[in-house]
Amino acid sequence: MTMRKLGLSIYPDHSKYEDNKKYLELGHKYGFSRIFMSMLEVQGSIEETKAKYQKIVDVGNKLGYQTIIDVSPRIFKQLNISYSDLKFFSDLHVSGIRLDQGFDGATEALLSYNKYGLIIELNMSNNVDYLNNIMSYQANTPYIYGCHNFYPQVGTALPYDFFMECSKRFKKFNIHTAAFVASQVGNMGPWNVNDGLPTLEIDRRLPIEVQTKHLFATNMIDDVIIGNAYASEAELAAMANLNRYQVEFHIDFVKDINDIEKKVALVPQHFRRGDVNNLVIRSTMPRVTYKDIPNAPHDNTQEFKRGDVLVGNDNFGIYKNELQIVLEPHKEERKNKIGSISKDELILLDFIKPWSKFKLSN
Repeated sequence: MTMRKLGLSIYPDHSKYEDNKKYLELGHKYGFSRIFMSMLEVQGSIEETKAKYQKIVDVGNKLGYQTIIDVSPRIFKQLNISYSDLKFFSDLHVSGIRLDQGFDGATEALLSYNKYGLIIELNMSNNVDYLNNIMSYQANTPYIYGCHNFYPQVGTALPYDFFMECSKRFKKFNIHTAAFVASQVGNMGPWNVNDGLPTLEIDRRLPIEVQTKHLFATNMIDDVIIGNAYASEAELAAMANLNRYQVEFHIDFVKDINDIEKKVALVPQHFRRGDVNNLVIRSTMPRVTYKDIPNAPHDNTQEFKRGDVLVGNDNFGIYKNELQIVLEPHKEERKNKIGSISKDELILLDFIKPWSKFKLSN
């Protein structure tokens, strides 16, 4: 698996150079290292276009970003660019081009051997044999990337199952992948409708860090890019601080939580037992590590709900100090409720499979 990256989107035809520069500097401060740049709506001459894009790409390059520019056949025609020579894009100093629309397979395969070493990024949001076709023409796989679409219109982004089917086609070939999350404050995209720019419809209104956790949790996506500009500094910080390699749930503790329960929740590397059940996710090692530490009953008489975090109390014998996360409602006075996972993160529970590693933080 490649290292997972965070990215920003900028729209040079709808924005000022100074604003974009500031945004890239802010992203750099928070460890963002990828730029999606849209070139679907060019105005001006070839030379003006080249100068405008090159200027902001160079800023990104100096800050260590990898820039991939989104293009369509119309832009090739408008700017008089030949598929057999990608010099125009090399002159922009970008790392690669994203083909918003596909060709015949042979063309993409040939493009992946371009003499400038440009990455050819394909649109992932299609569940057709497109990629197999390209690979059958012996494409230069390290230079083939995949990136999902984003969807400005509310209700039109991908359903989760379809997203997974499309993504699996790319992961089968170990191709580097990307998808988009939506800033809740950004109002700029390529078009004049902007209800956020996510890949997944279910993510559209969630806090940006939860959207990001969701995409990483699928194990289908290497790079998560904010689709709309400009995200707030708080959003960038929230994404920068999350765990990119395992699900880390945010837990809101109950008032009466005690010291041992805090330790049980926050210290261990949790993993779900391999012999799973439908009632709870069990992290059993804490009951071994902390078996000699007392834990008096509290918050133990109500019905526990999905997402509640429980720890076995003194009345639970060998199971004292075992940590559990509730999947199905139940009552059990030998368990203390120590907190609950934030409502927005309940969708992440489905990703905790047998032996899955996970963390809790508050």
